[in-house]
Amino acid sequence: MILSDTGDSRVNGYLFVLERSLATFLPRDSVRDVVREIDSHLRDRISAAEPVPDERAVLERILAELGPPQRVAQAYSVERTVDEAVVTGRIWAIAHAVWHVAMSGASGFFAGLGLFIGYLVGASFIVIAAMKPIFPDHVGVWVGDRSISDGVDIGWRAGVNVAGSGYEHMVGGYWVIPIFLGVGLGLFFITHRCARNFLGWWRRRRSSFTVSVRPAL
Repeated sequence: MILSDTGDSRVNGYLFVLERSLATFLPRDSVRDVVREIDSHLRDRISAAEPVPDERAVLERILAELGPPQRVAQAYSVERTVDEAVVTGRIWAIAHAVWHVAMSGASGFFAGLGLFIGYLVGASFIVIAAMKPIFPDHVGVWVGDRSISDGVDIGWRAGVNVAGSGYEHMVGGYWVIPIFLGVGLGLFFITHRCARNFLGWWRRRRSSFTVSVRPAL
C-alpha cells in the first residue's frame, strides 16, 4: 500500500505527538533515534499491507496495534532507562530505572518499595557509623533500663539519642563504627545486586513489547 497525502499526514501527526511525549522522558538525541526507528517500522508495516480502497481503516488499525503515542513513549523511556541501568550498574541509573518501573505497575511498585527500604536501612547504618565519632555520647546501641511492668519495653535499638529518655543506657563504644559501616555497606551491596537482577528480569519479561514493536530485534 502506498500512502496518500492524507495518510502521510496522519502518520506524521502520530510521530509528532510521539516525539513530544518522548521529550519528557529522554534526551533529545535518544528521542530522534526512537522516532526514526518507529517511523521506519510504521512505513514497513504500511508498505506490507494490501492496497485497499479504505486506506484510513488500514492505517488506523496499524496505529492502534502499535498503541497510543503516549503509551509507546512511556514504554520506550522505561526500556531505555532499564537497559542503561542493567548494562552500567551505576547506582543513580539503577535508582532511576527502579523508579520508572515502580510507576509502571503493581508488581514494579512493590518491588521498588522493597528495594527502597533496603537502600534506606543500609544508608541508616552508614549514617550512624559516620555520626558516632562526631557525637560519641549520643550515637550508638541503646538498651532499656526498666521492665515492661514499669511501662517501658526493654529492648535494644541503634541510633541517636540527643535528649536522653532516662530509661536506657548506651552500651559499647567505637566498635559500632566498623560493625555498622560493614552492615550498611553489605545491605547496600545486596540491595543493589537485587535491584540489578530485578531490572534484568523485568527487561526479559517486557521483551514481548519489544518484539511487537521492533520485530527485527
